[in-house]
Amino acid sequence: MNLALSTTLHTTFADAVERTRQALSAQGFGVLTEIDMKATLKAKLGEDMEDYLILGACNPPLAHRAVNVDRQIGLLLPCNVVVRVDTSADDTIIVDAMNPRLMVEVTDEPALQGVADEATIKLRAAIDSLGAQ
Repeated sequence: MNLALSTTLHTTFADAVERTRQALSAQGFGVLTEIDMKATLKAKLGEDMEDYLILGACNPPLAHRAVNVDRQIGLLLPCNVVVRVDTSADDTIIVDAMNPRLMVEVTDEPALQGVADEATIKLRAAIDSLGAQ
């Protein structure tokens, strides 16, 4: 099983972040958290890296269903979506979304399958729409 649902964009980092936020919103996901890895590693370690943003995306109805199946599932929420510069190619951005089916694999809880399938469809639609823009 793949760790991520991914796409590659040929645009600026800022544009990719904005498009990703819009695509997630169109599928019912809000961004609850945002971690700027580039800024954090620079501030905490003095290390430089490429633009790398982690968005914590949540679809409330799906999260509610998942938590009702397994209260510990919150350890795997929200669904992380990473927008990052591809260091091997100019003007190339990679967008990776956590594969929700990992929830079922990690927990071995079959009752999460329906939630994971629906989340996968929605995240895949968001990721696929980025390439269509």
